Amino acid sequence: MKIFLSLFFLSSTLLFSKVYYSKVEPYELRTISANIAGLVEYVDEESLGKKLDTTPYVIIDSELDRDELAYTKEKIANLKETLELNTQMLQNLQDSLIKKRENYKRVEVLKIKSQIEKDKEFHDLITSENTYIGTQKEIVSLKTQIADLELRKAQLIRSIKDKTLTAKGFVLYSLAVREGQVVTMATPLAKVADVSKGLLTIYLDEEDVEEAQEKTVYINGEKTNYKISRLLRIADSTNISKYMAQIVIASPKVFSKLVKIELKGAEGEK
Repeated sequence: MKIFLSLFFLSSTLLFSKVYYSKVEPYELRTISANIAGLVEYVDEESLGKKLDTTPYVIIDSELDRDELAYTKEKIANLKETLELNTQMLQNLQDSLIKKRENYKRVEVLKIKSQIEKDKEFHDLITSENTYIGTQKEIVSLKTQIADLELRKAQLIRSIKDKTLTAKGFVLYSLAVREGQVVTMATPLAKVADVSKGLLTIYLDEEDVEEAQEKTVYINGEKTNYKISRLLRIADSTNISKYMAQIVIASPKVFSKLVKIELKGAEGEK
């Protein structure tokens, strides 16, 4: 009788074990938005649903950026050349200034030199020192200009890159813009999907959460080596009193299929 009751309860547990259903989604679905305003000059609609390589699938006009970048690079090169010349000039001024200071010290104590001659030597020394200081200031100014232009160059390079969208290895899921459309910051441009793996999402009851990650995952009745990869222990805002769990699986041939999922213990019971 006890054996009969044990078998009855075991079969009841298997019979009424919870079954979950989930669509096989891509591992990641990214929404790509514009980082910068501009005119959309190219959209690769032929690549929809295909895996992307390094070829751009959306291009925003960057002609003015490229022109400014070329001008900025040229200006940086000119300023660096000027900086080098000023640095050489500063060295020459420093060498000359050392001698003028020594000369003035000698002249200053000579009684045979008139005060006018001494004053002339002094003013000549001060003029040289001011020229030296002025050259130092110009060098500092040149370095600041170069630093500002280097920053602008980096911004332009980033802007040009942001206007040429690529996503190697991802599938182009959808396009949100057309050629000739003007976009602004944060305008959605496209969605790309990472299909290197699949993702199943289910929602567990509170009592099922604690040991869920130790359970064996059965998909469409077949035992797998998968385990719950992610488990959110905060109740879902949409599925009230349910807790989201996700299972990462190998990439399927076809996504969005509905599959049956069961979580069972080591001996096959729920």
